[in-house]
Formats: sequence, structure tokens, C-alpha cells
Amino acid sequence: MHIKTNDYYDMKRQILAMILLGVSLLSSCMSPKKVVYVNDMVPNIAYRALEVPMLKLQQSDRLSITVSAKNPELAAPFNVMGGSYTVVEKENGLSSGSAGTGGPSYLIDQQGNITFPILGNLHLEGLTLEQVRDLLSQRLSDGGYIKDAIVKVELLNLKVNVMGEVNRVGIIDVPDSRINLLEAISKAGGVTRNAASDRVTVIREENGVRKKMLTNVGSQDIFDSPAYYLQQNDIVYVEPIAAENTPREDRSWRFTTIATGIVTVILTAINLLK
Repeated sequence: MHIKTNDYYDMKRQILAMILLGVSLLSSCMSPKKVVYVNDMVPNIAYRALEVPMLKLQQSDRLSITVSAKNPELAAPFNVMGGSYTVVEKENGLSSGSAGTGGPSYLIDQQGNITFPILGNLHLEGLTLEQVRDLLSQRLSDGGYIKDAIVKVELLNLKVNVMGEVNRVGIIDVPDSRINLLEAISKAGGVTRNAASDRVTVIREENGVRKKMLTNVGSQDIFDSPAYYLQQNDIVYVEPIAAENTPREDRSWRFTTIATGIVTVILTAINLLK
């Protein structure tokens, strides 16, 4: 069977074009796609927002508690926990005390208690910061110590450990006692190109039980997840899509793939053009 010359060269050009396209597609597959967060949310649509859950205190939590009053001498005994007490004048006429430079702090023991000056043991495990504040204000008032005390309570150890496919692995300190999963990932520099956006795990220990919660940061369902608002000592682990190559292995693979593609194209072109 005789093939016309023009048809013969057209067929060669088509084969060469297909080989070039194949090499191009192979090179494009070498780089994983970027992660898109909550990509199923529709613009200009109102979604119901969940109420921010209140953090509940646990064993080994550390609190900063400061008592203020119009009469600084009344507040002074409740702000001493080792070291000397210094009165600090406030603009609104209230005064508070600080022990040393960092102020008094209290560690919740294995029984869920702290030992507070004059008031003694207080059971705080399971309470929120607001409930601790109200409890202390009530005890100070009922005991006849300070009628209108201003109590400030802060959680000092709200830390989140972010691991896996993020750009900055490490522990994040949260100064304002509130952080959500997306904020934690942002503070860790965002996820890498190798991150599995539908397999972001939060490991939480609560009431003596450790549990694992799987979330999908690529879906709006993340906002309804109990893992969206993080708690003290949560571990966030972003799983990889595939095993990550070392930088040396990655460079070697890229060089080998590109070199093989170029050699293949050259040899094919020479063969077709004979």
C-alpha cells in the first residue's frame, strides 16, 4: 500500500506533536496543586455562624488572677503570691497589685483546685474564665473583704501545636484565649503544596479522654466542626497528599524527567525526519 508523501509527513508531525504534549503534561504533573480554602462557599450568601464556645479550665492550666479595688489596701493581700506587692494606680481610680514583674499566677492541680490568698482552696476545673471571675467576686463580697471587687482572670497556657504539611511547624501561643483552626494554620505560614486539605486532624484531650477529629479546610463544613475553635493544648496535624521527597531527591527527579523528555523528543524528531 502506497502512502502519499504529504500524508506521510503529516502523520510524522502529528506523532511528534503528541510526544511533545505528553512530555508537557508529565512536567505539569510534577508540581502539586495549591490548596483552596472553603472553596464551596457561595459569594454574597449569608451562612449561620456558630456561637464561640467558652473555654473550660482543665488540670495543669495556669491562670493569672488580679484583684482591683477603690481602696488599694483591700486588694493588696489578694494579689500577693511570693515576692513583694506593688500598688499600681489606674486612670479610673481603681488600683491593682502585682507580685514581682509578672503578677500572681496559679496552677490548677490534679484535683482541679488552686490555693488563693485568704480564700484558700478553690475548685476551678470545668469552669469558664467568666465563671471563675464571678466566683471570686462573690466570695470576696460574701466574706466581707471587698464589696465591689474588680477581678481579672486570664489563661496563660493557651498553646496550639501545629504539625505536618505547614510552612512553619511549631507551637503557637495565644494571648487572647481564642483561636480557630484557620487562624492557627495562617500563623503557621499556611499549608504546603503537598497538603491534603480534606485531612486536617485536630487531636484534643478533654476530661481525661483523647480524641481525634478529622476536618476539611476546603469545605464550608469546617465552620460547623467542633474542631474549628481550638482549645488549650490541641494538636493540629495537616496530612500530606503523598510522601514528600527531600530537596535533593526533588532536584534529581526534575533533572532526570526533563533530560529524558528532551532526549526522547530529539531522537523521535530525528527518526521521523529521515
